[in-house]
Amino acid sequence: MDTALIVEDDHDQAQMAAQLVRLRDLNPVLADSGESGLRLARELHPSLILLDLMLPDIDGFDVCKRLRGDRETMLTPVVMLTALADSIHRRRGFWVGANAYVTKPYTPDDLFQAIAAAQAWRIRLEQSRVHGEILVELNSETAFLQEVNDFLANLCQTTPLAPEQINRLRQAVMELGMNAIEWGNRHRAEDLVRIVYRIHADRLEIVIRDEGIGFDPTDLPHAASPDDPIAHLDVREKLGIREGGFGVLISRGMVDELRYNDVGNEVTMVMRFRADPNPGTDEPPRKGRSPE
Repeated sequence: MDTALIVEDDHDQAQMAAQLVRLRDLNPVLADSGESGLRLARELHPSLILLDLMLPDIDGFDVCKRLRGDRETMLTPVVMLTALADSIHRRRGFWVGANAYVTKPYTPDDLFQAIAAAQAWRIRLEQSRVHGEILVELNSETAFLQEVNDFLANLCQTTPLAPEQINRLRQAVMELGMNAIEWGNRHRAEDLVRIVYRIHADRLEIVIRDEGIGFDPTDLPHAASPDDPIAHLDVREKLGIREGGFGVLISRGMVDELRYNDVGNEVTMVMRFRADPNPGTDEPPRKGRSPE
């Protein structure tokens, strides 16, 4: 029987959750603190973690962040259980990689639906042979983007990417994330930016999608182009747009592949793992290339 790790310091809440997961043919194991939950997650490799947000030592956000930053637990489905129902806490739960968020008091159906969604995520990854995936949704605010970018950069350190590759990818995510906020969502704070971090056997992909109508990446008079990288500055001045416009051009040189969807509201960045298993050697940085 598969194991469900329940990280909950309230005895009654933990027992109720344990009874419910048994109805889903899962064997419950209880942990009453964040640190003990992390230890049991590494030891038991549970098929599911139910994670309370308010714990006596470290909060559930930090627990989830550390689970996602560990290759041993990165693919473990996580359902957050909490009495904090406001949108800020819910959104923060998804910033750190939770698969579902259930507000207390919850019904059995609420929990069962969250468990099903989390398990379906794991099955999809296994079928597609993805080694790890984290979905993050954030409001269109720069501070949120910086926090998420820091989190993703830390996750990159668990991959075979070399430090200079991580630094380049971090800059590209910031550039294109700002484009999604500024041009895609037009700084409408309530509009979301969706970022997917996906590890494959040979590469890391980061996908950024906004809720805007999209654009044609080949026809941007206010953006820099390789043929005439400063011509856009006059256009931006006439349109009253802030200085800049180098985001897409710079980002193409930062990653191994960069491509937009047909609509232009989703961009995928690819950074390939080096063949050299010792990326800390003196091998010169591999230059990024533009898509063909």
